[in-house]
Amino acid sequence: MTGQNKEKLFFFSNNCSELEITPGSIYHAYLAILNDDLDSAHTVFSHIDSPRGKWGMSLVSILKGYMTIFPTYFGIRNFFEIDLDFLLKNNKIDYVEQCLGALEVLSSVNQEIYKFTARVMMENRLYTSALKYMERSKQIFYNDPELHFMYVKYYMNINKYEEAYFYVNECLKLLPDYYPAQQMKRRIEELGF
Repeated sequence: MTGQNKEKLFFFSNNCSELEITPGSIYHAYLAILNDDLDSAHTVFSHIDSPRGKWGMSLVSILKGYMTIFPTYFGIRNFFEIDLDFLLKNNKIDYVEQCLGALEVLSSVNQEIYKFTARVMMENRLYTSALKYMERSKQIFYNDPELHFMYVKYYMNINKYEEAYFYVNECLKLLPDYYPAQQMKRRIEELGF
């Protein structure tokens, strides 16, 4: 990677110091995004015959502010979280806003999009936003054990154990053998709830 301050970049790993970016690679396309060269990113993605390349063309369309290339269900499931996190960690706030602005349209392709968004917000300690997107997800599909477990982690982070206990029980109603929820329930009970 020449001409870039590698220490300040996040390329799907915390250490980019040894990262080599070859022309025409996925990394090349993402570097173009970081450099606000969306046309070049689109060109690179269009020459990559893979699900990631197809998703990348949709992503560039989203980042440009008008979706002309719609992603697939699996494209969203496999790559949206990764790329939203990538944009957040690289402080590409305008692009993050474009992604968030596209959620309603994307939810018509994959209804789990709000849950994916919430998970990225939790990972980046944006708890208010995480709660907002968990609530949107809950309106679409309440009976999602993974979503309930996310609520448990959210409420544990803010020391609201009664709410965490409610959601861990909701999770276990739907998936009684979910080991992380079983452990979390024991932990909450040890706290007196």
